[in-house]
Amino acid sequence: MNTTLLLLPGMDGTDVFFRPLIEALPPSVRTIVVSLPTTGGSGYADLLDYVRQKVAQLSDFYVLGSSFSGPLAVLLAASEPERVRGIILSATFITSPRPRLSQFRFLMRGPVVGTTRFLRRLPIWFGRSKQDPFRIAKAETWTRVSSGTLAARIRILLAVDVRSELNRCRQPTLCVTFDDDEAVPREKAQEILREAQNAKSVNLSGPHLAMVLNPTPLAQEIEKFINETGL
Repeated sequence: MNTTLLLLPGMDGTDVFFRPLIEALPPSVRTIVVSLPTTGGSGYADLLDYVRQKVAQLSDFYVLGSSFSGPLAVLLAASEPERVRGIILSATFITSPRPRLSQFRFLMRGPVVGTTRFLRRLPIWFGRSKQDPFRIAKAETWTRVSSGTLAARIRILLAVDVRSELNRCRQPTLCVTFDDDEAVPREKAQEILREAQNAKSVNLSGPHLAMVLNPTPLAQEIEKFINETGL
């Protein structure tokens, strides 16, 4: 029997980085990506309303929140306890991943993020060929997502706290970390495990975006989790 897996993207808010993972998953896992809106309310509460509208016709599903969307997956599971069958939190957090920066949220504006974004992409442009899939994916997100939108998302993730919502969730939860993740500190996974009622963890090799570079290990863990928790 097919299982529906709802995929909530990272800060880019698109399906781009999910494509290799979708290809690696078995046919029995039906995937739906909800891309995040680039206009309108940008708080997690606004995004939750948006996602709930998009999945209104689904009877039941698993949800995977990647990076930025981890808190969103938790909020969805807490608000839809009968429909969300399991939660997969991949390379993510439930409180600010950089608490020391939280007091400087007001500085996170389009021009600042745009400059940082440009500088961080230089090694990709000069270190990878034009045919490199990772470079192509990064280029696509550059054209689809503005620096202003990314800045707004940074501001809300620096203020997030969904510990109480995760604590209320009774669904099985899989916390996935990557051993070379420089974006989300390892202690954020420990925080998830402390608050979740029914959780297990798995650590995979690779960087923050390992699901793009090597999606098979994550796909295998997702399939295993679904098989173990499915009714």
